[in-house]
Amino acid sequence: MIALLTGKLAYKSPEFIIVDVHGVGYRVQIPFSTYFSLPETGNEVSLNIFTHVKEDALNLYGFRSLAEKTFFQLLISVSGVGPKLAKDILSNIQVEDLARALVTGDLNRLSAVPGIGRKTAERLVLELKSKVMKLDISSTQQGTIPAPPTAISDDVASALVNLGYKEAVVKKALAELDVAADASMEDLLKRALKVLMK
Repeated sequence: MIALLTGKLAYKSPEFIIVDVHGVGYRVQIPFSTYFSLPETGNEVSLNIFTHVKEDALNLYGFRSLAEKTFFQLLISVSGVGPKLAKDILSNIQVEDLARALVTGDLNRLSAVPGIGRKTAERLVLELKSKVMKLDISSTQQGTIPAPPTAISDDVASALVNLGYKEAVVKKALAELDVAADASMEDLLKRALKVLMK
């Protein structure tokens, strides 16, 4: 069972990357949050890996942090939530925000995530609330930690610089945007790109 991969980043896209480990290329599916933190192609990368085995396939899912991998595993333990949906959920909501929504039973926040309807949101809260409360994620038990807008802005700025935009131009574009406390990285990135493409 592969749990960690360290090697040269041979290819990257928002959907998956290829990690070259001593001449063997591993195809790893990733959420957007991990994509935004990747180095340039050709550089070394290290990811926490979840190996999903099916009858006809062996799929690798990679995460920049153990917290993301832990939540991925929690999500797929819920009936009706497969690896693809779990990856999509983590692409649209920060781990801290997801933990807070689960602990506080914030069905509106959860059902706003693409792929999650009201019933799925209720099931997630029912099955994961107590498990999440046991995790050591800063003060999620109190449900008081939203994803800091400044941290999300920093991540988006880093992603845009990696895509080739000048840092000063990126900072100016982000300064024009209002960043809500519950803003997702994907949403902010899309809005920033619209400003940059004007």
